[in-house]
Amino acid sequence: MTRCAACVTALLVACLAMPIAAATPSYPLVGTQQDQCYAVSGATMPCPASGQPLAGQDAASGGRATAYVDHGDGTVTDTVTGLMWAKAPIDAVAFADTGATAKASRLAGHDDWRVPSLRELYSLIDFRGGFTGDPATSRPYIDAKAFTFAYAAGTGLGDAAHGRRPIDVQEWTSTRYIGRTMGRDETVFGVNFADGRIKGYPVMDPANRMQTPHRLALRLVRGPTYGTNDFHAGGEVVEDRATGLTWQRGDSRTPVPWAEALATCDRLVLGGHDDWRLPTAKELQSIIDTTRVPALDPVFDLSDPAAYLWTSTTHLESAPPAAETAPFHARGELAVYFAVGPALGKVESPPGLGRRVWMDVHGAGAQRSDPKTATPGQWPGGFGPQGDDIRGANLAKCVRRTR
Repeated sequence: MTRCAACVTALLVACLAMPIAAATPSYPLVGTQQDQCYAVSGATMPCPASGQPLAGQDAASGGRATAYVDHGDGTVTDTVTGLMWAKAPIDAVAFADTGATAKASRLAGHDDWRVPSLRELYSLIDFRGGFTGDPATSRPYIDAKAFTFAYAAGTGLGDAAHGRRPIDVQEWTSTRYIGRTMGRDETVFGVNFADGRIKGYPVMDPANRMQTPHRLALRLVRGPTYGTNDFHAGGEVVEDRATGLTWQRGDSRTPVPWAEALATCDRLVLGGHDDWRLPTAKELQSIIDTTRVPALDPVFDLSDPAAYLWTSTTHLESAPPAAETAPFHARGELAVYFAVGPALGKVESPPGLGRRVWMDVHGAGAQRSDPKTATPGQWPGGFGPQGDDIRGANLAKCVRRTR
């Protein structure tokens, strides 16, 4: 008995000494796959160490690599998220028909296909992509080896009045915007794998004065519920046990340029930790709450309800030199941000009278990008067909990985 008791005691001691494996996050985030660091000029650069200028960029964040399995039957499984996807999207579906289209699908013998949520569809975005204005020299923001993707037949950077543009291949999600865009339009969020953005799209087609439904592509998904947070707030931090990330509860309070946002998080000491950094695009999107405006869970403190929040992700769009009105030209000059408040644009209202006003054009929760070197007030009329608001200085909310 004494010998057995000694054995049990030894076993217990050994078990207690063993490291406890961290629980697997229930909301596993796929990395953006961005594998280069970039100067504010857009030039590639070695990723700086902490304490150096431009430290804490996306490529140094250590995000999970994609892991796709093509089943050879028109479906692809993402082994990180556990979601099975239709390899190819269905083209030109009205939003009102998306649910019935998914329900009727028997792709690969499965009858439980659904319309993806915004978080599900955004999990596929790959920030090694970049649109140059010419599909022949562009790379989509989705793994084109794993998924079917094609740019639309169009005329370069021409506006919609001259026909469908190459980037007009947006895909629906099931995530409705609780507000209205353009002051009146019922809106649903979509992801564009041609230009690497999240925007709200009107349910009715603005090209024909809202007389017929707006039709976008639809990529079906099936599998486990994905994208549910598990927030636990304590003092100045918020832990999301679903993703394994811990967040700064507040923010920088003062809007700053992108380089300063990186530095703000790199030098932050909070909650006894000094390994804070600016979040990647996918990390920040994981806490964007599109059920409310501002689009952030009230567990977080937000210093400005109309805020835009920077990410550490460079947006690899580029504009041809002939586009003299563009606030950027070189690949890598833009950085991704999320509109927590309304995603503003300066547009004609009413149309045709020449009077331009600021309004919510893409919805709170949209993901766009600003030039890294833009200064506040430099672009008073915005940029692009919807006069996208270019602030130049946005807020920083910092993150660290705990699991």
